[in-house]
Amino acid sequence: MSKQSGRRGVSKAEWLETGLQALSERGVAGLTIEGLAKSLGIAKAGFYWHFKNRDDLLRQLLDYWTHENTRVVTSNPEVLALDPKSRLIRTAEMILDYKLTDFEIPIRQWALRDAEAARAARKVNRLRLNYVGEAFSELGFTGDDLDMRTMLFTCYHSWEGPMFREISRKRRRELIAKRVELLTSR
Repeated sequence: MSKQSGRRGVSKAEWLETGLQALSERGVAGLTIEGLAKSLGIAKAGFYWHFKNRDDLLRQLLDYWTHENTRVVTSNPEVLALDPKSRLIRTAEMILDYKLTDFEIPIRQWALRDAEAARAARKVNRLRLNYVGEAFSELGFTGDDLDMRTMLFTCYHSWEGPMFREISRKRRRELIAKRVELLTSR
């Protein structure tokens, strides 16, 4: 039995995860239906169970990235139930533990050339800033202090992984509480 005929039932999430990986490795131009099907070890026809065409895949890929790399944190009831400082710490831990910044660079590069990707990136920025800003607001920060702390936390945790790959995950985890302490101090 060939590899393509032996694999059945690839989920939409598997297509989207493979799509994000392809985006990361080859950019949006290198993201093809044929390439994804080959990576998944199935026939190209399986793609059409989940997507109308490549444009539909790209739209859904942006929604998937928004959900899996932002909303899983910002809408998490267990995290939202924490006090603001603990929420910031847990957010940073989740970003690190689940590698939620792995696709920041390819998505942002795509957004430089595509209006729909740019809208998705701006939406994610708003979601992240609103979520983090709420925690700092609950801690009593207002005005420029609120904005500065919100932007610093959001920028740092969005770009730490891609920027500081040489720093071990263990070391980055050790610094989370210290960083939150610094940002929440008066």
